[in-house]
Amino acid sequence: MPVGNRYVALGSSMAAGPGIKPKAAGAPMGSGRSAVNYPHLVAARLSYDLVDVTFSGATTANVLSERQRGAPPQIEALDGTESLVTITIGGNDAGYVPLLYAAGLPRWTRSLPLLGRIVRGQLDGDARDAALAAVGNSLTAVGAEVRRRAPSARVLFVDYLTLLPPKGIPAPPLSEDDAETGRRIADTLERLTAEAAAATGCELVGAAAASRDHHPWSADPWTTRFGVPLPGRAAPLHPNAAGMRAVADLICVKYHRS
Repeated sequence: MPVGNRYVALGSSMAAGPGIKPKAAGAPMGSGRSAVNYPHLVAARLSYDLVDVTFSGATTANVLSERQRGAPPQIEALDGTESLVTITIGGNDAGYVPLLYAAGLPRWTRSLPLLGRIVRGQLDGDARDAALAAVGNSLTAVGAEVRRRAPSARVLFVDYLTLLPPKGIPAPPLSEDDAETGRRIADTLERLTAEAAAATGCELVGAAAASRDHHPWSADPWTTRFGVPLPGRAAPLHPNAAGMRAVADLICVKYHRS
């Protein structure tokens, strides 16, 4: 098929931008898709026609095969005419942000009948490690399928912005042990995303490395701290508007240099 100016953005809330105003026109309920997320910013700068199917809560299975809140698998947005595809996925497979949410709740919540069971499940180290061990193969499967369906496109894996400060800097309400667990998950996701990109002939945009000094407790944060979700504000432990602009900058620099 001929290649034009079609750009498809795949991914989870880290690409969708929940809470960042304004909402994307026509976005499905619950997708959390912002009109100023990095896909929209990149499309505007590169004069691409954007198909944004990013969706909060998405896993690699929602990209490849499973519907989400009635929306078809994201991969079905590809028709072979794409010039550009971006992918930000994998954290929900490993329960990365849910772990941080659970760890940040008061410890007494772990003893409650229903909430406590959910919290304890998110903090189950064995289950988390098993899920994390499977993410690499899942990311590789995503990259391979995108390359198959969009053979003429540039395919960019975009890893996650930094959500935690370096060791030694407090990240309340998280304990240092919980923050260290979060850093280990983040480091593993960063490595697995890079490996999947290399294994499938895709490119990598290193948002994680670029944002080390822009964690939520820094002077110039690109992501938000733990807190209660509030209307009109970027979701806790997610990119803020500055973070979305920064990721768009990284993608456009990558696009023009390669």
